[in-house]
Amino acid sequence: MARKKKELPLLEGITITGVAAEGKAIARVDNLVIFVPYVVPGDVVDLQIKRKKHSYAEAEAVKIHHYSDKRAVPFCQHYGVCGGCQWQVLAYPEQLKYKQQQVIDNLTRIGKVTLPEISPILGSEQTQGYRNKLEYTFSNKRWLTREEVACNVVYEQMNVVGFHIPGAFDKVLAIEKCWLQDDISNRIRNAIRDYAYEHEYPFINLRSHEGMLRNLIIRTSTTGQLMVIVVAQVKTDEEMKRFATLLEYVADRFPEITSLLYIINNKVNDSIGDLDVHTFRGEDHIFEEMEGLRFKVGPKSFYQTNSRQAYNLYKIARQFAGLTGNELVYDLYTGTGTIANFVSRQARQVIGIEYVPEAIEDARVNSEINSIGNTLFFAGDMKDILTEDFIHTHGRPDVIITDPPRAGMHPDVVNVILAAAPRRIVYVSCNPATQARDLQLLDPKYSVKAVQPVDMFPHTYHVENVVLLERRE
Repeated sequence: MARKKKELPLLEGITITGVAAEGKAIARVDNLVIFVPYVVPGDVVDLQIKRKKHSYAEAEAVKIHHYSDKRAVPFCQHYGVCGGCQWQVLAYPEQLKYKQQQVIDNLTRIGKVTLPEISPILGSEQTQGYRNKLEYTFSNKRWLTREEVACNVVYEQMNVVGFHIPGAFDKVLAIEKCWLQDDISNRIRNAIRDYAYEHEYPFINLRSHEGMLRNLIIRTSTTGQLMVIVVAQVKTDEEMKRFATLLEYVADRFPEITSLLYIINNKVNDSIGDLDVHTFRGEDHIFEEMEGLRFKVGPKSFYQTNSRQAYNLYKIARQFAGLTGNELVYDLYTGTGTIANFVSRQARQVIGIEYVPEAIEDARVNSEINSIGNTLFFAGDMKDILTEDFIHTHGRPDVIITDPPRAGMHPDVVNVILAAAPRRIVYVSCNPATQARDLQLLDPKYSVKAVQPVDMFPHTYHVENVVLLERRE
């Protein structure tokens, strides 16, 4: 006999009181903390509990009795379904307030280090169209929203191009207009989609892996250059001719594309790191610019996704570094060397270390393009390269700038930094929680002198944070 599923309660007239991690809001009922998406502090709602543990629960707001004055009207037709931009419903000044608090909470509760007054968060002047890169997925099986299912909507065309539904590799939501990138991105995506519909190009089946069109990547730059990468599964000469016809259409329809590239991916996964990139029209790269410096961005290059706010972030890092022209700087997790090259004019020498060999090649090219002769770059695992022998060979750094991935720094890297004993450390982080953990590890020898949060991703819960540490004398 099947076990009867326990019925979860409906809680009525509950006031949302705060914001938690991952963009969800918080309500408290007795000793139970309830996490709720797509509502804001001050809303009074009915909550349907979806999952319940001993001390917390997850719920959905099924009715709103009172709207908070902190609310904003979502501007995107896909809000609440695609999973992105979860904070559109929260007014931007309120977003900044909660991001600031997120930094404070992490540094105090996890870091437990002595802190100076934390500077007010630097908001993004551009809150729409700020991303310089978006990746779309093709699918032959359209994801139907709850409303579409309830209304028995039948679509003649089930092929779609859009974003994955969160947590579902084979479910793709059809995107008509995304506000994250310049509108040229929407026009290109929709034109390719419509051409593929008209000429009956097969979209990929994400389970059986049959079909041609797989992914579309669009990169823009503040210089006005535009890169489009179309990824397809092509197994015969005839299919290649057909695919080339599509690319020819894109090139002719959008002459503003300065780099039209394609990738043949006949694997069962969407990763392209191990695949060749082919140039169909134009250059194989675009450029970004900062203070007269030009940065080459290739199809696989990492570059901060919000170009204009990245410039502000890098200026803060440079200011915190306090360079006079005489310092040896280590730039850890250097990526394509953007920070390393950006601060090189104010340093004696900059040494960048990065795991990805292709990124290091980009970093060297960027130094060469800008006639920068005082940088050195090394590729490999940070904990394997940054050793006492490395420091003995290349010199003890006066300043270390570190910008690790979300997981933070490996303990071995922290130990080598402590042993290297630079005068200053500038720690740039996209995850204040792991940054706080690392600050605690550095605390025996370093004190925090300045903290500057930066909002790189409006309408999301993500926040960057820059911390200056100075060696205790």
